[in-house]
Amino acid sequence: MNNREKYTDKDWKRLASLLSDETNGPSDEIGKFREEDHYGTDKQWNEMGKMGNNTKVNVDQAWNKIYSRIRDNGLLSKTVTIESRFRKRMIMRIAAAALIIIGLGITMLYLNKNVSGNKISIATGSQERNIEVSLPDGSKVYLNRNSELTYDKDMGQSKRNVSLKGEAFFDIIHDPSRPFIIDAGKASIKVLGTSFSVLTNNTENAVEVFVKTGTVLLTDNSGKQNLELEPGFIGTMDSNRSVRVANNDPNYLSWNTDLLFYEGKTLDAVFKDLKKVFNIDAVADDPSILRESIAATFDNQPQDTIIRIICTTFNLSYSKDGSVYHLSRK
Repeated sequence: MNNREKYTDKDWKRLASLLSDETNGPSDEIGKFREEDHYGTDKQWNEMGKMGNNTKVNVDQAWNKIYSRIRDNGLLSKTVTIESRFRKRMIMRIAAAALIIIGLGITMLYLNKNVSGNKISIATGSQERNIEVSLPDGSKVYLNRNSELTYDKDMGQSKRNVSLKGEAFFDIIHDPSRPFIIDAGKASIKVLGTSFSVLTNNTENAVEVFVKTGTVLLTDNSGKQNLELEPGFIGTMDSNRSVRVANNDPNYLSWNTDLLFYEGKTLDAVFKDLKKVFNIDAVADDPSILRESIAATFDNQPQDTIIRIICTTFNLSYSKDGSVYHLSRK
């Protein structure tokens, strides 16, 4: 059991209060925490504590530094204004909580971030969807489940290269002097500034790109096949072939937008989308159920609600076993 599971929110508040000398408590309470802490929280706290031992402290500068750090890590959701005479006390108080939280890696990005040499890798698990990653050049990447993005620490200084395994949506800052290049395994994607989705291993074992805005150049690893894609098109490529098809599927980015729109689509197609968005399986006991067509819009609705609406529409019943929904006719 790690510290995040062992301590409740109430426990963390008390530990933060003890570290900032706001509250007196048994010495063994802090001692036990320090003994079990493997994240360097105590060391960071001691360094922060030295700030209060100096003869003269620039309170405004210290506050701005701490505030910027916890704001950038997503620990504050609104602007905070505090009078100067109260700042020093608040610095110590917030710093204790911030160091504990940051040290334990509660922020999603830090839970999945791995730094090795000059490389930074950020990965998502089976339950993590639409995770935002801010790249050094200002571009944004949104990772789908079971995906991994890798880039250099100095990415953006001379070149903008990343590698992707899985699926992600890219929103790239325009920079004609430094093309943004994605290594997608079986192919590479080159852009100057645009938004698009990349799937490195679709059902046909090919790299798949959907362009939302701008222009994307999809190239195989041999450099012999090039596919230029414009908005509204999907391109797929592997070592043997390249295909360009118009995009007629408004739900292609449903995992990123939480919006599902259907106008005459079969339930078979709907269930495939639900697998992509919610990581669930909908199994029809009667194959004819999959051929039923539906006209509906699901905008940020829970999976259970969508399944219930489908069952009501087609007079079906369902049972649930973990992440699997079994649908049958009444």
